[in-house]
Amino acid sequence: MFTREDNERLCRVGPGTPMGEAFRRFWIPFLLPEELSADGAPVRVRLLGENLIAFRDTEGKLGLLDRYCPHRRVDLFFGRNEQCGLRCPYHGWKFDTDGKIVEMPAEPENSQMLQDTRIKHYPIIEWGGVIWAYMGDPAHKPAQPPLMEWATVPSTHRYITKRLQRTNYAQGVEGGIDSSHVGILHSLLDPDKKDLPFRQKQVSPLSAVPYLAMDTAPKFFVRPTRHGMTIGARRNASESEYYWRITQFLLPFYTMIAPSRNDGTVMGHSWTPIDDHNCWVFTMTWNGERPLSADELDYGAVHSDTKDDGSYEPLVGAAADYGLDRDVQRLRSMTGIEGIGMQDTAVQESMGPIVNRSLENLGSGDAAIVRFRRLLLGISDELETTGDVAVAKQAELYKVRSAGVVLPHGVDFQEGSAPYTEVK
Repeated sequence: MFTREDNERLCRVGPGTPMGEAFRRFWIPFLLPEELSADGAPVRVRLLGENLIAFRDTEGKLGLLDRYCPHRRVDLFFGRNEQCGLRCPYHGWKFDTDGKIVEMPAEPENSQMLQDTRIKHYPIIEWGGVIWAYMGDPAHKPAQPPLMEWATVPSTHRYITKRLQRTNYAQGVEGGIDSSHVGILHSLLDPDKKDLPFRQKQVSPLSAVPYLAMDTAPKFFVRPTRHGMTIGARRNASESEYYWRITQFLLPFYTMIAPSRNDGTVMGHSWTPIDDHNCWVFTMTWNGERPLSADELDYGAVHSDTKDDGSYEPLVGAAADYGLDRDVQRLRSMTGIEGIGMQDTAVQESMGPIVNRSLENLGSGDAAIVRFRRLLLGISDELETTGDVAVAKQAELYKVRSAGVVLPHGVDFQEGSAPYTEVK
């Protein structure tokens, strides 16, 4: 059983918490490049429970500072982004992207305060179509973010969106690695079958492989890897073959779901923790060999409202019951909610911002969920024991893909799927 104490350790990500300190040893994606323009408006940031402000200066350099001026604690969101610095509007203190105070117009020119006072700041970089922050001990800063394939392909080969989800990061990750729900939550319905509403011969919503029968109880095989774990969900495909839905979990909070076809186009997510109760969901769709076509740009992502306020709220959310249509639910689909991504969001947010995992009753289909929780608690233990999180500095380990493949009986799923899951 997952105890309340374990759940607290897993979900709390603020400064000084075991998981929060472990996450601070990784480069973390948190903004899209278009959110910051040179000398443009600063952007409020909440990340790992800290209130910060981000800006791009006149020369294009990126800064991430404490949201509040160290003088009288004015919110720097109201600051003026000018001439390579962010100026507090109250008394004119001006900060560069490295957190150095370069001007104090209300103080004498020779004031020692100018030399002695600093504002908290974190290094940030733009790379791979997103902006990343490092919030940990500078002595342990990894040389680069993880080399996931989506971040290394040309910009024409990837498409990245962002939205807010009102849950702890862990609920999102657990949804992303849970293959047993696919044939149920995302299923179409057969109104002629009252006892078992799932179609008995249909195409999986995430695979072009028709099952002999809709196999709603796949067998799970979870393999530990240096990047996290590889999950094989096995279903019947024919009398002599299995359909394997292979999902990747990459530490600390990345998932890759099985693609609809093995043509090189893959989709993954980053469940970036805003605080204990909210996360940013980045959806990355990419192809390692070619530019994406127009119909591949969405690939099931939940659309968000990208107003100037930077909220990135889903266009349809909890206030509208995620667009639930009871007639559609009765006649056509399990949920009555349009879109795989919105269906996932609805069930994950329905649990509340932090689900009480001590009340769960897990089954055999939850093997990956159990392993995920152990892995996350493990990196927090590693940091406390050794003072480091080794995987955070091993960017090369992240060069993997997810896949959906049909393999003959007796073929190991990791070996048989290697041509599709290994990135050269």
